[in-house]
Amino acid sequence: MKQTKLLVLSLLFSQCVLSQIYEVGLYSGASNFIGDVGSTNYIAPKEIVFGGILKWNRSPRHSFRLSIIKGKLTGDDTTSDDPRRINRAYSFSNDITEISAGMEYTFWEFNLHESGFHHTPYLHTGISFLRSEQFYFQNNANTSSLNAKQWNFAIPMTIGYKAAISRQLILAFDLGIRYSFSDDLDGSNSNNDDVDIAYQFGNTNSNDWYTFTGFTLTYTFGRKPCYCNF
Repeated sequence: MKQTKLLVLSLLFSQCVLSQIYEVGLYSGASNFIGDVGSTNYIAPKEIVFGGILKWNRSPRHSFRLSIIKGKLTGDDTTSDDPRRINRAYSFSNDITEISAGMEYTFWEFNLHESGFHHTPYLHTGISFLRSEQFYFQNNANTSSLNAKQWNFAIPMTIGYKAAISRQLILAFDLGIRYSFSDDLDGSNSNNDDVDIAYQFGNTNSNDWYTFTGFTLTYTFGRKPCYCNF
């Protein structure tokens, strides 16, 4: 009897899993860095970033979301409003790769199986893993590469707006800011043992931030969901 109950429950669960709606697509946008080098403007897209995104719509109100984004973070003191940074005239460029996993919440139900035009604002957060280059500033001007990579964590905080532009295509606009658990994305506070502490500068009590501003275009697939309790 117990085996029969377990079999029935397994079949029901399998049906729910196979019935969910998924999204897969592309991300394209631009990055902006906020730290000890360059401008302190929070929303000022500069460098092109691109990547892919995968979503599992667990209900009409929330989705599990996975993304991979590649691009650059750059900073240039001459674009700052701070006279001290302008006189210092440091600049840097850092190639990055971000892998992010989290949850997306819509402000109201977004059910793709209903007829008509669907759109909604949403919020997203989770955890990001950031791979970046290690370097530092040498001789007060030039960056010296350590020929090494590092992994750090970041917390993404995103607000966006999405709309179903066809039965299987969804277009969304993302404005996301990341708080990193690192203060050396700009080379100002390297944690590499080979770098002398004399090369550190800036506010060592404040970690780096960066933003991604861009669009996603996703394709939906899967059968009509049952949206079981989770």
